[in-house]
Amino acid sequence: MLFAVTAISFFLLHLAPGDPVDLLVGDVPMTTAQLQAIRHFWGLDRPVQEQYVIWLSNMAHGDLGESVSFGGRKVTQLIADAAPATIQLNLLALLLSTAVAIPAGVIAALRKHSVFDAGIMLGSVLGISLPNFWLGLMCIVLFSLTLRLLPAFGQSDWRSYVMPVFVLATEQMALLARMSRAMMREVLDEDYVRTARAKGLRERIVIVRHALRNALLPIVTLIGYRIGFLLSGTIVIETVFGWPGIGRLLFEAIGQRDYVVVQAITLLGGTLVVVANLVTDLSYAIVDPRIRSR
Repeated sequence: MLFAVTAISFFLLHLAPGDPVDLLVGDVPMTTAQLQAIRHFWGLDRPVQEQYVIWLSNMAHGDLGESVSFGGRKVTQLIADAAPATIQLNLLALLLSTAVAIPAGVIAALRKHSVFDAGIMLGSVLGISLPNFWLGLMCIVLFSLTLRLLPAFGQSDWRSYVMPVFVLATEQMALLARMSRAMMREVLDEDYVRTARAKGLRERIVIVRHALRNALLPIVTLIGYRIGFLLSGTIVIETVFGWPGIGRLLFEAIGQRDYVVVQAITLLGGTLVVVANLVTDLSYAIVDPRIRSR
């Protein structure tokens, strides 16, 4: 899968209009010979398939190459510098969405057709429907330009985390809350839950140990899926808020046709999807003792 992802992204990027050397040179007057020398230096004068084979060989030896548009810096160093900001943003968003959405979904399932349940369902629909780039821009207009409470761009103090974390977590909270409510409603109607209540167990034990634990498998699957694709959602958020992370680095690299940077981040995203799926499958044995026994 990783091989297919890197091959497709590499050739698609080369089909896109624009020359990285022209973008690198800009308005500086250059002769044809000088432009050809720059292309030869970066290996851009070779056939596309040969460039891919060379990149694949170097990547297999741990060399992701050097960036054309970022002053010839090592791609590994660029990613290492940008990764902490992206990791912090995604971890905070994931923790916020999980801590809020799962309890909210459980409470909504226990209070079916109540005002709280209706509010959770309405919030879920809005959270899924609203585009995150629009929500981010509206947050900037309200909290930065109008109320002047939060910084609009960049990573500085704790206030700079509030809006990007909230916007990134909004869709995740909506999906998790909706899934938690649906699965809890399904589990609460099962015979073993009625049996546990008939035995006189306390309601908290029935909900946490019997109902919620059996409802967690689809929720864990959804969380693993979202972790695998966090990088794709981060690209938009980091661009809107000027966040110095991997998503913004990828956006700038695409604009500059910096093939090696795009390839490295694409490979990182594909690897994240594979690892997230593997961890999700392994976590089933922790959540469900029946799977562990088999």
